[in-house]
Amino acid sequence: MSREARLRRRERMRSSIALLLFGLGTLAFLIAIDRPEWFHLRPASATAEAMSQAAAPAPDRNDG
Repeated sequence: MSREARLRRRERMRSSIALLLFGLGTLAFLIAIDRPEWFHLRPASATAEAMSQAAAPAPDRNDG
């Protein structure tokens, strides 16, 4: 195989991989925007959830 043929083949392979990655990235984006609950931060354990709730400010009490 000549040097030019190898270079063309390598460039063609690189552009095919780039196009594939672009398509997969677009697909991942379209799936992700349909599922906003994936990006909601949740505590990892019951202890973390309890600490999160304990750190929340107390509600205003107007006993008036």
